[in-house]
Amino acid sequence: MVAQGFTVDLNKPLVFQVGHLGEAYQEWVHQPIASKEGPRFFESDFWEFLTRTEWYVIPLIWLPVVGWFVLMSIRMGHTILQVALMMAFGIFVWTLLEYTLHRFLFHIKTKSYWGNTIHYLLHGCHHKHPMDGQRLVFPPTATAILCVPFWNLIKFMSTPSITPAVFGGGLLGYVMYDVTHYYLHHGQPTSVVPKSLKKYHLNHHFRIQNKGFGITSSLWDKVFGTLPSTISAEKSS
Repeated sequence: MVAQGFTVDLNKPLVFQVGHLGEAYQEWVHQPIASKEGPRFFESDFWEFLTRTEWYVIPLIWLPVVGWFVLMSIRMGHTILQVALMMAFGIFVWTLLEYTLHRFLFHIKTKSYWGNTIHYLLHGCHHKHPMDGQRLVFPPTATAILCVPFWNLIKFMSTPSITPAVFGGGLLGYVMYDVTHYYLHHGQPTSVVPKSLKKYHLNHHFRIQNKGFGITSSLWDKVFGTLPSTISAEKSS
């Protein structure tokens, strides 16, 4: 049962509060607080610790894993060029997955208590506190769990020697995505491409939150018609 007129207390752990917002959750979560100080999620210090990840942990943990998968395919007889091409395909597939997850899962509409709570943990917290530097990248434990079904899917659709390289490419694409995402929020780019990407992504957070779902590029937004109108206008002028 949803409490009527519920107000979230930002000075208390948020995760088990936001569900009470009911239908008002969508409006609340898309009113960003730009402070670099992130909120507390849980009373428990253990669970709170698991929600915080420094950006450099992502390449530190996952790049050696990518290298291991690359070596697996090489040891099974593929040349470096063949592995590079398979990895490139994996990265390409990741860009589509990045867009699809962001658009259809991370921005799913919820109004039930547990729907709101899960959405807040998954992505809502990032829209409410977009500059929270310790919750910009995905916790490694969660990534490891999600890797299992994706590995099995690629294994089902591919051969034993190709699977590691394609999966490694997808995992490398994920690392590039997470590091890029952090940089777009906290970096100060000086060259044209990263400056454009930063503007593009912050536009998604602070202006048009129902478009601009790409992080590492706007490719799939162009393909599927979710490019923000302001970007389209700039391109055509």
